[in-house]
Amino acid sequence: MSDEQLRDMFERLTYLRNLEKRKEEVIRLIDEQGKLTDELKADIEKSETMTEVEDLYRPYKQKKRTRATIAKEKGLEPFALIIYAQEYKGAIDHMAEEYIDAEKGVETIEDAKQGASDIIAEMISDVAEYRKKIRNIIYRMGLIKTTAAKDEKSVYDMYYDYQEAVSKIPSHRILAINRGEKEEFLKVKIEGTDEEILKYLNGQVIIKESPYEDFLLETIEDSYKRLIKPSVENEVRNELTEKADEQAIKVFGQNAKKLLLQPPLKDLVVMGFDPAYRTGCKIAVIDETGKLLDTTTVYPTEPQNDVEGAKKVLLGLIDKYNINMISIGNGTASRESEMFVSEMIKEVKHPIHYAIVSEAGASVYSASKLATQEYPDINVSLRGAISIARRLQDPLAELVKIDPKSIGVGQYQHDVNQTHLEESLTGVVEDAVNSVGVDLNIATPSLLKYVSGISNTVANNIVKYRDEKGKIRNRKELLKVSKLGPAAFTQCAGFLRISDGDNPLDNTSVHPESYEVTTKLLELLDLSTNDLKDNLALVKEKLASVNTKELSEKLEVGEPTLVDIIKELQKPGRDPREDLPKPILRSDVLKFEDLKEGMILTGTVRNVIDFGAFVDIGVKHDGLVHISELSDKYVKNPLDIVSVGDIVKVRVIKIDNEKMKVSLSMKNINE
Repeated sequence: MSDEQLRDMFERLTYLRNLEKRKEEVIRLIDEQGKLTDELKADIEKSETMTEVEDLYRPYKQKKRTRATIAKEKGLEPFALIIYAQEYKGAIDHMAEEYIDAEKGVETIEDAKQGASDIIAEMISDVAEYRKKIRNIIYRMGLIKTTAAKDEKSVYDMYYDYQEAVSKIPSHRILAINRGEKEEFLKVKIEGTDEEILKYLNGQVIIKESPYEDFLLETIEDSYKRLIKPSVENEVRNELTEKADEQAIKVFGQNAKKLLLQPPLKDLVVMGFDPAYRTGCKIAVIDETGKLLDTTTVYPTEPQNDVEGAKKVLLGLIDKYNINMISIGNGTASRESEMFVSEMIKEVKHPIHYAIVSEAGASVYSASKLATQEYPDINVSLRGAISIARRLQDPLAELVKIDPKSIGVGQYQHDVNQTHLEESLTGVVEDAVNSVGVDLNIATPSLLKYVSGISNTVANNIVKYRDEKGKIRNRKELLKVSKLGPAAFTQCAGFLRISDGDNPLDNTSVHPESYEVTTKLLELLDLSTNDLKDNLALVKEKLASVNTKELSEKLEVGEPTLVDIIKELQKPGRDPREDLPKPILRSDVLKFEDLKEGMILTGTVRNVIDFGAFVDIGVKHDGLVHISELSDKYVKNPLDIVSVGDIVKVRVIKIDNEKMKVSLSMKNINE
C-alpha cells in the first residue's frame, strides 16, 4: 500500500475506534438512567456514524432548562401525551381546564395548551429517525443561499446574491463562504426544503383523524422551525465544512509533498537573491554542499535604484566564487530584481542562469529558533537569502525547517481544522523524507526528526554523536546513540543512508533485517556487496534476468520483498527525485506587456487547488489554468492532471491588464 492509503486507513480506524468508544459511553449513560431497552441498545450498536449515535442519545441527554422542561415542571406532560397519542378524550380546551394551576404558573387555558405544545415540539425534535430523514432531504433538495451582510465591495462580491445545491457545492466554495460569513461580509442560510420537510413530519406525527389535528400541525411547524431546522442545518453545514476541510487538507498535503520532492540542483555554487525595495536586496552565496560563503546587501530597486553599484558588487561575487546559478525569491520586488539579474548576467563570461523559487516561509524560518542556532552571527534579514539559495540546491532539506503551513501551496489552510492539518502535513513530510532517504553523516536535526522512529531528542543525539565520534561508518553504529534503542533502530534504519561506509548496503533502502537474504541473493549470482560500488553494470545485468518467483522460493523470502531488494540493488544511493523535471532555468525575462493571447509558454505549476492550477510563466503574477482548461476531457480533480513542480506548456487565453491577471489553457496545446 502507498503511504497515502495507509494514512487514510489509519484515519478511518481512528474514527471507528472513537465511534465504538462513544457508543459504549452512550449506552452506559442511558442505562444509568434506567431507560435502556434491548431495541435502543441494538440501534446504538449498529449505528455507522457519530451523528446517528448522537441522534439516538438526544432524548436522554441532560438538557438545560427549555420551554418543554418548564412545562413538565408545571405538570403538563400528561396533557401533552394525550394529544400526541391522538386518542380522543375530550375537546382540547375542556381538557386544558383540568391543568390550570395558578401556583404552578398555569393561569389560563392558553397557558396549558402552550405548555403541551412545547412538550410535544421537543418530543418531535428528539426523534432520531426524523432528524436522519430531514438531513437526507436537505442534502438532496437544499440550496445554500448567500447574501451581502454589508453594502461594500470585497473579495466575496460573487457571493452577494448566490445560491448552489447542497449536493453539488464544491469544497473550496464552502470554505470561501464560511470565511465570508466569519468576516461578516455574508449571510448564509439553507433554503428550498421547508415544504418537503413539513410534509414528511406531518405524515409521521399525525397518525389518525382527530380533533387535535390543527393543534398538532401548528406544533409540528413550531418544532421544525424553532428546534429542528436550526440544529439540523447547523449539523449539515458542519458536515460540509468537515468534508471541505478534509479535501483542502488532502490537496495541501499532496501539493506539499510534490514541493518537498522537487529535484535538487546538485554541484552548483548558488547565489540566493531575496528581493526588496527600501531595505535592499539581501544576497547570500553558498557552495556545492550548502555551506555559507558570503553575504551582502545591494540596492538596485526603488527608491535607491543603485543598479551600477549593485551590478559591480554581484559581478565581483560571481567571479570570486565562480557562481553558476542565481536563486531569486518570488516575493516583493521579485519582478524588478529578475529584470536586473537578467541584464547583469549578460556581462558574465561563464555560463550562468537564474531560477525563480517560492520564498513562502523564508521570513518565518529567518526568525526561527532553528535559524538562530544555525547562523547565530548572521543578521535575520540575510537568513532568508540563505534559505532561498538552499531551496534550489536541495528543496527537501531546506523546506523541512519550515512549518508546512507556511510553504504556500494550500487553499484556505488557516480556515481548516488546524490539528488535523498539522497531523496530516507532519505525515506528508515524513513520507517525503523517508521516500528520499537521509544521508546520516550530513543531515541536520530538522531533517532527521522526520525519519520514522526518530524523535527530536534522538535527532539531536545523532548529530551530537557524529560531532564527537566523527563520521558514522555503518547503520549498526546507530545503536550506540543515546536513547536510540532496538525498536527505534528497526523503524528508522532503512531510511538512513551512509555513502562510502563499511557496507555498501547501508547506502540503499534495503533494511538490515534483509541483509542476510540480500547477501545470499548476490552470492547466488556470483556477486558480492562490493560489486555495488565497483561493478554496478554487472550487478544490473545479472539482476535483470533473474526469475523472482524461483529465487524467492530458494531464498525463502516473499516475492514482493525480493522485487524491492532487486530494485534497490540496481540503483544504490540514487535519489528518486532525479527522475522528476528540473526547475526552469532562465537567462532572460518576460514582461507582462509582452504577453499576447494565443502565446504558448512553458511554466512551472506553483499551486494546485480545487478549481485549477496556478502556473508561473515568468511574469510577476502566476497565471490560472481553470479546471475547465486543464484537459480536453472532463476533469474531476485537478491533481489527476497536474502536480506542484510540474513543467507544463500553456496557452494564454485572456489577459486582464487592469488586475494584472492571466488566464491560461492546457487544452489542444500541441495543435
